[in-house]
Amino acid sequence: MNWKLFIARRIYKNKEEGEKSVSKPAVRIAIAGIAIGLAVMIISVAVVIGFKHEVRDKVIGLGSDILITSLDEAQSYQVTPIVGDDSLMSILKDMPGVKHVQRYATKPGMIMTSDNFQGIVLKGVGQEYDMSFLQRHLIEGEIPVFTDSVSSSQALVSKAIADRLGVKVGDKLYTYYVENNVRARRLTVAGIYQTNFSSYDDLFLLTDLRTVVRLNSWKEGQVGGLEVSVDDYARLNETNEQLLLFFNERTDKYGGKYYSQTVEEVYPQIFAWLGLLDVNVWVILILMVGVAGFTMISGLLIIILERTNMIGVLKALGADNTSVRKVFLTLAVFLIRKGMLWGNVLALACCGVQYFFHPIKLDPAVYYIDAVPIELNVWVWLLLNIGTLVVSVWMLVGPSYLISRILPARSIRFE
Repeated sequence: MNWKLFIARRIYKNKEEGEKSVSKPAVRIAIAGIAIGLAVMIISVAVVIGFKHEVRDKVIGLGSDILITSLDEAQSYQVTPIVGDDSLMSILKDMPGVKHVQRYATKPGMIMTSDNFQGIVLKGVGQEYDMSFLQRHLIEGEIPVFTDSVSSSQALVSKAIADRLGVKVGDKLYTYYVENNVRARRLTVAGIYQTNFSSYDDLFLLTDLRTVVRLNSWKEGQVGGLEVSVDDYARLNETNEQLLLFFNERTDKYGGKYYSQTVEEVYPQIFAWLGLLDVNVWVILILMVGVAGFTMISGLLIIILERTNMIGVLKALGADNTSVRKVFLTLAVFLIRKGMLWGNVLALACCGVQYFFHPIKLDPAVYYIDAVPIELNVWVWLLLNIGTLVVSVWMLVGPSYLISRILPARSIRFE
């Protein structure tokens, strides 16, 4: 029989059954420290992972993982077309790591009503354009079928623009585009969307690709750019390097040069901000592990001092310091396990409430989303639990050496 495990269980069971001792309040505090620390760590990581993925998916949903444009456009703000014909689309789709390719074109302009006006960017998309993101954020109306061969005269308008101009589904919009002369287009509001991404909602109207290409007076096959989705976001840079190699020194039939860049290069400030969140998580993890560890250290020291007489008896019976230390470290594992159980219950309950009911809201104008997101990864959850257990026990190894300073001759008389 493992007598060290037996004694540790007896001590733990006595405290569970209501044994009156000076160490019991310290034990409760230690368990609470472990529970609160682990709960805070799980909730923090779940919130940060959820927030990063929500914002990243929203940025990608409004564009794509990789953007292929003209090299001239990448170096200036001028819209320069490239050829995006079916042949190039087919080649790109067959590349390893590429999931989907879609064409687009843009044209800056202005909406004017009888009493208001609004600067806009008209974005034209083809029939292959993935509308799943906009479908999730459609709040009124419907998404029309856009093509690159027929002008639909329909448009998707953001809620921000609709509210500012006082328009609704079915209303006519008069848009104007100034280049060498003023050109006008009348568009019908087919649907209203809201992404809470202000830099997009405040500017973009979506319509068919043909309308925008004609407004730009581009030649056959020319588009503003290509948006590429990847199979695995973790290999984003690898796929982009493959595209850069493919387009190296390549020109279209009108002499335009291609340039490829990732979404992280297009929006560096947003992804730099998301990267800073990882620093906050590490700070929280270190602080919470420290708090949990030190509460356990104080609890263990009090238990050792309370059990000085028992330690002396065990040593008198032939137990060495290592064996006695294992008794108290095993007891500490029991206490840590109980604290971790309550910490997981608390964390999962809080995450569940926020995930299903969204009681904690955010300002979409600042955070791009309207509620605190939760994404609990099973592997991260397991790693936090295992890490908490290992680090807490490791922090107790040093204080357990106090047992080696307890002498049987004195400790047996200790009260």
